[in-house]
Amino acid sequence: MIAKRDIDGVKIACWMNSNAWQENKRTLVFIHGSGGDHTNWVYQYSVLKNDFNILAVELPGHGQSEGKGEQSVSRYVEWIRKILDAFGIKMPVLIGHSLGAAISLNFAIQHGELLAGIVPVGGGVTMWVNQAILDGLLKDPAPIIEMAAKLSLAKQNREKFTPALFEGFSKANPVVMQGDFLACSQLNLTDDIARISIPVLVLCGAEDKMTPPENSRYLADHIPGARMAMLENAGHFVMMENPEAFNQALKNFALSL
Repeated sequence: MIAKRDIDGVKIACWMNSNAWQENKRTLVFIHGSGGDHTNWVYQYSVLKNDFNILAVELPGHGQSEGKGEQSVSRYVEWIRKILDAFGIKMPVLIGHSLGAAISLNFAIQHGELLAGIVPVGGGVTMWVNQAILDGLLKDPAPIIEMAAKLSLAKQNREKFTPALFEGFSKANPVVMQGDFLACSQLNLTDDIARISIPVLVLCGAEDKMTPPENSRYLADHIPGARMAMLENAGHFVMMENPEAFNQALKNFALSL
């Protein structure tokens, strides 16, 4: 179900289990990527809701959440901290996709003591964005959105998922989406990720063109004790393209903590 909390005068929407949360179950907090919303995780929360307490966040300015969005990862990190407080969540696993991966990594660096672990999906220490994308989202967003939807998927999955991704991106405010991409483009955690001292599972689609697998390998190689799973037959939206393998890897990690 969708639940809302007033945070600093802004109503923030999240999908959460409709049944009462159980203290004996681990809590998973999902953070979408640029221009996304909670539905990016439908293949996760619809399956894992019986095994975990789940909160799928809609960042400010996204989905049903109010606000104008942000233009820096650090600002989004503070929103996630406030969202955890507002929903009374203690020691969750943060699962973040793309921009959400950057948020989860940065959160672990700044507030790692508040987390049980993180799962960055399709992320990296840097996430370069072409200036033409940043400019195009403000001038003529439709072709940029179409390109992003196509390149976010492995070739064999484009026919199945491109229409849904295009529709989702088209609903997003292009100014907010541009701010998300700008936040990614300014990211540089190269000197900081070795400070992460909580459990980390790095997930990546083997055919990711948006944030190539070597970005994820770098994370796994430079975060102490990090594990990594490269999932086949999937691109940047690996959680949609290969949900069975994704969910199994996530479930194994969360239950091991």
